[in-house]
Amino acid sequence: MRPWAVLTCAVVAGGVLAGCESPVPFHRPGEGSPDGPVLGLGGPAPYLSAQPDAEARRSGDRVPGEVPLVPAGGHVYAATGPGMMAPHAREVPARLYVAHGRAIDVIDAGTMRTVGRLHTGAAASRVVPSWDLRRLWATDPARGTLVRFGPLGGVRGRPVQAGSPAALHFSPDGRHALVLAHRPSRVEVRDPRTMRRKGSVRLPCTPGYADFTPDGSALVATCGSAGALTRVDLTTGRVSATVRLPAGARPGDLRLSPDGTLFYVADPVRGGVWLVDAGRLAVRGFVRTAPGARGLAVGRDARRLFVVGGGTLTAVRFGTRRVASRWPLPGGGTPIPGGMSRDGSALWLADPRGLVYAVSTRTGRVVRKVRVAGRPAGLAVHPQPGRFSLGGTGLYR
Repeated sequence: MRPWAVLTCAVVAGGVLAGCESPVPFHRPGEGSPDGPVLGLGGPAPYLSAQPDAEARRSGDRVPGEVPLVPAGGHVYAATGPGMMAPHAREVPARLYVAHGRAIDVIDAGTMRTVGRLHTGAAASRVVPSWDLRRLWATDPARGTLVRFGPLGGVRGRPVQAGSPAALHFSPDGRHALVLAHRPSRVEVRDPRTMRRKGSVRLPCTPGYADFTPDGSALVATCGSAGALTRVDLTTGRVSATVRLPAGARPGDLRLSPDGTLFYVADPVRGGVWLVDAGRLAVRGFVRTAPGARGLAVGRDARRLFVVGGGTLTAVRFGTRRVASRWPLPGGGTPIPGGMSRDGSALWLADPRGLVYAVSTRTGRVVRKVRVAGRPAGLAVHPQPGRFSLGGTGLYR
């Protein structure tokens, strides 16, 4: 197999003139007005073009000269705190995208009213924001397609054939779209804007969910049926490691810890989350939460991991690696996590029985809810705080 293009990152160095003051107020992460300019204290300033290219704006492409915010302190989620919206996402209204059947319902997160319906022509199962947050993609494993549409509505272009896309991710530098596909098991490397295929990496097992190593050099995917995790080096385009969890394990969703040392891996069979060393890809422990643990979401303050499954929402503290809270969910069952609210006060969930609701991250009580048509198969909250999207469900940096 020929390794695909080597991923590289450009570093821009700049100086500060003595006696000059920044026109942008500096705040620590999470401070300042939710709608005001946000910059991680200690990180380099964002370089924004004073007059962005109009054509690029209309097409939704990345604007030349625009560099995302850089988080401070070396913490994985330093740029995803309350109100830390990317500059071009601040004016985008908060919407819930509910995939069900052959359509995607668009719901206003404030009024809980359906404001649109996108007929994608496919049985969309997941809705994923693009790396630059300017578009969204719907995945349809059954029909083997990817469909692009705008955050304010309107399908853009024809569905793209992509084998059997189980999940869609984006490399941290934004250069590649990474499609987890089945039959055969592989990671397809595609252009993040057009989804034109550029290469493929065969996997030793069937992938389901994925996240990235702290330095962004590798993608780590879980293989539920094989009870394993596999790592793909993004520089060489090769599988660099595979680890099997203890017998009987069935890994699902996973999230990197804020300090970048561990992957937390949900396991519905064992009823908890495995702790896997992010560097060596070795099992370091297990935290029991509740039977049926499937979906994961990181709190906006990056202090807690929320585990959804088995009719229960469990909060695990990253610092102590222990359960902090455990709340019952309405009607039991296993709802689908969609993402955190902008301020982190609520976690949005979709129940396959036709209900979308928000649960307080402080009390576990339902604070908003709305009935939807069909059986929701995927939910996305857009936009959310962060410099860019890594795809999946609620993966931002």
